[in-house]
Amino acid sequence: MMTTQKRGIGLVGTLARIVVGIAFIYLALTEFGSPKWDLDWYAVPLGLIVFPAALLLFQAVRLRFTNDRLNATGVLGFCLNFAVGAVLISFDYTRDAALLFYGASMLLAAARGYAGCEVLAITNWVLRRDDQVGCVFFSPLDEIESKTTGSAVTQT
Repeated sequence: MMTTQKRGIGLVGTLARIVVGIAFIYLALTEFGSPKWDLDWYAVPLGLIVFPAALLLFQAVRLRFTNDRLNATGVLGFCLNFAVGAVLISFDYTRDAALLFYGASMLLAAARGYAGCEVLAITNWVLRRDDQVGCVFFSPLDEIESKTTGSAVTQT
């Protein structure tokens, strides 16, 4: 049986997420591009388990009080999202983990055709929701692609 799934992003958005996701993972593995190929032992569990689990916990607590869709896409949502990412990437202890988290989230978003911010790609997938926060990277690109080619494509 063939199912049809509506993708929220088109080809450009998908390719952009793949390229940036791979680049972030590469930067995490190579110490920002130098051929060192060194990754601290804690970066993988922190970036691929702890960060997503923390967001999942936040969402679970929030959902105890309201089942409404999170829609923090205004200026405050953009600024808060950017600030958290900047802080995580600024510290040596969390830099590689943050890059792995963002990179893996972008690859998941590309695979699923998810138009929302990569920060919530994992939690939205697990919880089957469509919560949104201001996306620093792809909102402008998705907006341009939506206006020039149509808002979404259908995937079968």
